[in-house]
Amino acid sequence: MAGFRNGRGRDNRPPQQHRPQQAPYGYDGPPQAYPQQQWQQQPQQQPYGEPEYFGDPHAQHHAATANNPGHTQMFSVDDPYGQAGAYQAPPVPVGPRLPWKALLSGIVLRPADTFLRMRDHAVWGPALIVTFLYGLLAIFGFDQAREEVLNATLSSTIPYVLMTGVGFVVAGLILGAVTHTLARQLGGDGAWQPTVGLSMLIMSLTDAPRLLFALFLGGENGLVQVIGWATWLAAGLLFTLMVGRSHDLPWPKALGASAIQLVALLSLIKLGTL
Repeated sequence: MAGFRNGRGRDNRPPQQHRPQQAPYGYDGPPQAYPQQQWQQQPQQQPYGEPEYFGDPHAQHHAATANNPGHTQMFSVDDPYGQAGAYQAPPVPVGPRLPWKALLSGIVLRPADTFLRMRDHAVWGPALIVTFLYGLLAIFGFDQAREEVLNATLSSTIPYVLMTGVGFVVAGLILGAVTHTLARQLGGDGAWQPTVGLSMLIMSLTDAPRLLFALFLGGENGLVQVIGWATWLAAGLLFTLMVGRSHDLPWPKALGASAIQLVALLSLIKLGTL
């Protein structure tokens, strides 16, 4: 009995800890999760059903620069030549309005730069004065009109000459307005005041050489006719250049916008016999 009280006769081995049951052969149970590894077992939720490798937090910051599958970097190639054959308007220089002496000499000597400089400036003063003076002398370039003026009295000659000068001013305004309207219909973007004023100056200045010879030789003289054709071609060149600079148009359209004015000058003024 003492033995039982002292634990004799029993299994005196220390109590053994309960061991986890071993899984049957061939079956691997889920590994025991540790706190520091639980974040690895959480399923990564991908937005919009993207593949798993898109959700890698270490690779997301490379998506904007790397050409990963599904994140191909977009790029563009700049064409250094732009649109082939497109008309490029010349730049508009910044500067004050030219004085009348520089304006008149510039139309003859530096027409391209002058028209580009004055495309946004009205030239009413020089245009009206020069055209009026041209009209006062233009009447003497026609043989029949010159004979009538010279044979008339002074009291009747002065009003006749003044009315002729005013008529040339009105004709210049109308023809310049027609040229401006055609230029706008052809896609031009220029203002009407510079276009009309410059066209009046071109009309008067280009016909000055013919008028100078016609005062002494007559309008029907052969040399005067040749000079008239030459100055008419020069006027066509200046009109085309002026409309092109003032309205940002290529030369074919600029020439087309000036066609009516050129035909009118040829038939009514330069070659008065037509």
